[in-house]
Parts: sequence; structure tokens; C-alpha cells
Amino acid sequence: MTDFNFPSGQPEDPKVPVAPVESARTAPENIAKNATGTDGWERATLEKLATAALVEQRAARRWRNGIRVAWLVFLCVVVWLGMQQSGTPSDISTPHTAVVSIHGEIASGNEASAEVVVASVRAAFEDQGAKAVVLLINSPGGSPVQAGIINDEIHRLKALHNKPVYAVVEETCASAAYYIAVAADEIYVDKASIVGSIGVLMDGFGFTGLMEKLGVERRLLTAGENKGFLDPFSPQTDKQRVFAQAMLDQIHQQFIGVVKEGRGKRLKETPDMFSGLFWTGQQAIDLGLADKLGNIDFVAREVVKAEEIVDYTRKENVAERLVKRFGASIGEGAVKAARSLPAFH
Repeated sequence: MTDFNFPSGQPEDPKVPVAPVESARTAPENIAKNATGTDGWERATLEKLATAALVEQRAARRWRNGIRVAWLVFLCVVVWLGMQQSGTPSDISTPHTAVVSIHGEIASGNEASAEVVVASVRAAFEDQGAKAVVLLINSPGGSPVQAGIINDEIHRLKALHNKPVYAVVEETCASAAYYIAVAADEIYVDKASIVGSIGVLMDGFGFTGLMEKLGVERRLLTAGENKGFLDPFSPQTDKQRVFAQAMLDQIHQQFIGVVKEGRGKRLKETPDMFSGLFWTGQQAIDLGLADKLGNIDFVAREVVKAEEIVDYTRKENVAERLVKRFGASIGEGAVKAARSLPAFH
């Protein structure tokens, strides 16, 4: 008969381990102890994670508060700087020579724009201490529209305040800059100054031949026969060329009229005077385009008889520059955002 128990009286095999009876009884207790240890590890880990998250939140809150304080300080500085002068004296009662600089290209948005120059000239004329206004010019020219606005305003202010105006040329007084200078009563130059360039131009490029060689087709749709006649990728017709030339000729005649009115009988007109050529300061005096040799100190001391020079040129202060840059960055962001929006093409 088969039995699963050892026969009575036969010794047990020493190699076979026999589990104590107590271990079987204490197994549930060991399981409970192991479970208790696992729970403690998880709880400690969760506590560490929660503490780290809390620390990170506090750091982020401090950073946000710091940014807000920085922006508040920045705005306060902008407001404070905006309350300062923009480079134009409010009022100087002692006799002096008022100077307005016209430097660089004469164009809207530049330092030599009509908006800036007119505001500066107006402040100089309105100051009771200014015995005369001097236009300190160093410009290759620019927009005839901007120059015309400045010229007209100088004539108006001269008649209103009955003050003399002098133009002092540094290196260059050409094209639109000379358009402004002829509004002065007298023009002073250096013997090596460049003066003149009484003419008008309209420039551009044409790429039609190159496009044909490259096999590129220009697809331009317009409503209006001449809407795209300045397009560099489209051919220019004879009719369009004649139209553009007539427009330039008209502006040129306006320029010539202003010069003749400003210089009067002092002009020694030659066939090349209004051809767009320019001359040295000494040649300009010989032609009647300028009056005498002299710099700003000479004019203040010998002509105006007021050696003290006060600059009335309106300049952007720090606040204005910061505001413009800030506005430009916002505008750029708005453009990028608009481009990301869906649109019909």
C-alpha cells in the first residue's frame, strides 16, 4: 500500500529542511510588517515631492513679483524722463544766437523731418532772447515735400517775428537741403562745402530681361491701366515714361522758382545752374548761390553780434526712444500674431 508518510522508525533525511511550525503561524504578521514598511516609503516620497512643488511655486511667485516691480520701476523712469526737456530750451531771456541743426537725410520720420525741424525753428523764433535764427545745415537732400514745408514755415515765422535767418553750411547743402537754405536771408559756407544739386530724380530698377533669361513669369494683376507702372518686374511703356518725366519736370520748376525767389538778383544764372550739378562753397559764392565764407561761430559773433549760442534742435529724449522701441516690439508681435491667423489666399 502506498503511503505519503515516512515509515515509522525510519530517520528523516538531514538534507531536507523542515520549516518550523512557528514560521507558518507568523506569516501573516510578516506580511503586515512588509506592507507597513512599503507604506512608509511611499508616504516619505510623496512628502518630498509635495515639498519640492511648494518650494518651486514660492520661487515662481517671487520671480513674478520681481518682474512686476521691475516693470513698475521702468514705467516710473519713463514717466520721469518724459517730463524732462526734449532738448529745446524753454526760455532764455539774455541775448543769444538760436541754432537749429538740419543734419542727415530730409525725410519723414528722420531727425531732419519737417515735423522736427519746424518745431525747433518755431521754438527758436518764439524765444524773446534769440536775436537771430541760424540753420546749421549738413545734408545731402531728401524729400521735396518735407523741404517745402520747412521753407514755407520759415518764411511765415520771419514775417511774424521779424527776426533774421541765416544758413550756415558745413560739409554739404544739396538738393532738398538747399531748398531749405534759400529761405534764409544769407547763406554762409566753407570754401570746400558742397552746394547745389538743384534737380529732381526718381530712381528704380528693371528686372524684365533677367526674368526672361531665368524663365521667371511675372503674374501681376491690376485694376487700372497704369497701376503697376513703377513695378520693377514689369516693362515700362513710352506713355508711362513721358508721364513720369512730366511730373519730375513740374517739381523741378517748383524748385527753380523757390531758388529764384529766395536768392533774387544775387543769382548769376548759367545754363548749368539748374541742371543738377553741385559746386564748392567758393564757386557757390561766385554764382550767387551763397553769400560769404563763415562758420557758426563767425556768424554768431560778427553777424548776429551775440556770441552765446543756444541749440534749439529738438532731440528725442530717452523716454521717447524707449516708448518707440516698446511700441515697435508690440507692433512686430501683433504682425506675427496676425500672420498666424487663418486667411483667404
